[in-house]
Amino acid sequence: MAITRWDPFRELSTIQDRMNRLFQESYAGQDQELSTSAFAPPVDVYEDEHNIILKVEVPGIDEKDIDIRLENHTLVVRGERKFEKEEKEENYHRVERRYGTFVRSFSLPNTVDAENVRADYDKGVLKISLAKKAEAKPKQIKVNVGTGKQIEGKGAGRAA
Repeated sequence: MAITRWDPFRELSTIQDRMNRLFQESYAGQDQELSTSAFAPPVDVYEDEHNIILKVEVPGIDEKDIDIRLENHTLVVRGERKFEKEEKEENYHRVERRYGTFVRSFSLPNTVDAENVRADYDKGVLKISLAKKAEAKPKQIKVNVGTGKQIEGKGAGRAA
């Protein structure tokens, strides 16, 4: 049995995803035109003892079209996937990839070292590593066993 930390925002995110899918499915048949609508690339956020890491899926976007800013404990990632008309619109049967601009914002804890942020882009995945401040890193405390002294006090039980 695994114990997991309850995150109330995870359920909100799931509800938002379901609502977005519902609206996309209900309007999918009404507008057959090719358009460039905004999209939100998927993001994984995790942490280890030294960093908080975000992995953003942005395939087909040039690194020059990605803007990353950290301001007031908020990380903002902006970008644009441009629709390149290689073929005439009437030659397309279906367009499922999203095009246009996106903005993703993430509130960061005070434990992030704003001076030590790194962004790498490889194979369509943008990896942003945010280092934790030294005081925020976990410290291991050694537990000593059998070295404590016995304390005798009033009312201590005596063997009869």
